[in-house]
Amino acid sequence: MPAIVIVGAQWGDEGKGKATDHLGSQVDYVVKFNGGNNAGHTVVIGDEKYALHLLPSGILTPGCTPVIGNGVVVDIDVLFHEIDGLEARGIDTSKLKLSANAHVIADYNRQVDKVAERFLGSRKIGTTGRGIGPTYADKMNRIGIRVQDLFDEKILTQKVEGALELKGQILTKIYNRRAPSVEQTVAELRSHAERLAPYVCDTTLLLGQALDRGEVVLLEAGQATLLDVDHGTYPFVTSSSATSGGACTGSGIPPTRIDQVIAIVKAYTTRVGEGPFPTELNDDKGEFLRKQGFEFGTTTGRPRRCGWYDTVIARYAARVNGVTDFVLTKLDVLTGLDVVPVCVAYDVDGVRHEEMPVNQTDFHHAVPVYENLPGWSEDLTGCRAFEDLPKAAQDYVEYVEARSGGRISVIGVGPEREQAIVRHPLR
Repeated sequence: MPAIVIVGAQWGDEGKGKATDHLGSQVDYVVKFNGGNNAGHTVVIGDEKYALHLLPSGILTPGCTPVIGNGVVVDIDVLFHEIDGLEARGIDTSKLKLSANAHVIADYNRQVDKVAERFLGSRKIGTTGRGIGPTYADKMNRIGIRVQDLFDEKILTQKVEGALELKGQILTKIYNRRAPSVEQTVAELRSHAERLAPYVCDTTLLLGQALDRGEVVLLEAGQATLLDVDHGTYPFVTSSSATSGGACTGSGIPPTRIDQVIAIVKAYTTRVGEGPFPTELNDDKGEFLRKQGFEFGTTTGRPRRCGWYDTVIARYAARVNGVTDFVLTKLDVLTGLDVVPVCVAYDVDGVRHEEMPVNQTDFHHAVPVYENLPGWSEDLTGCRAFEDLPKAAQDYVEYVEARSGGRISVIGVGPEREQAIVRHPLR
């Protein structure tokens, strides 16, 4: 049985959590394969709303095993805070599995992240300040702390000493901050070891054996294609691989076992943080989208920047990820608009670009070329079939589908689990 990958097709916050939850009853394992607690998924079940940051969305589906893969960086305090919060609401988290090879966010990495962003001033990236980037940097510099290290005090102490030889100098001599001591950091990390132990295993082996048994494994990306460290709008990106290729490295599942890539795309576009955004609206229409879509970060609470749907970005995401199906979310947010513009190309200094410009400068100066489609006023939240949608909404979906590089299989018409239109079954 092959694996399924779910990725974001824009700059994140597209509704991947809802899509994962939609598939939850059909899959046996849901794996978070990248990122950390710098992004969140919101899942609404009935009257209950759940904001997840480190935990995979599959944690909310009975019978599904949630897995945090080796490509994730883990803030253990945040992990247990989420677990405790769900347990208090009656959600069983005992099936959670955590890769022994996942890297751990240490106190000094949170400290470096916050002061470095302030130090950059106008050149800031827009990070969440949660230590994600510095932890990934430690991983690549081979001075990182892994989950398995917490169970061997001698090895952990050696690794923390090595990391603080560098980080201590940076904090004290560059940023004029007091670095934590080796003893302090080791004690904090070791304090979690006993409680953490039951969750920790070789998740690569676990998932490989599950696939051999014919079970379904769903790989869930954090962040999104345009935030991928290689394929996103660098340097205004995250620190991990958020595309379908990252699903392999972040989980240990080989590409030959993946046969479906589902990309989530909003019926408009949002982004959080700094960086270019061609269709961004700094007017009443942008505020309309923000208010109607409640566009505030799940993790940070920051207002999201809002703009119209961008088919150039959608085609790029389809190509980079090998998208087999799109899930179009939040179509209902567009209700009430007389006209709904769709970006079909960019104008860069008089040159039309129908694909992503090759360099950062051109993308930064890209001016969107729009086609205006008729809007609609009917409430979509009760629609459960494509034919239930008003004609203008149907035309909108078919128009963006024809220009996005893949079929739109599911349409979201509200935040709740059942508020979806299935045009093509995802399994």
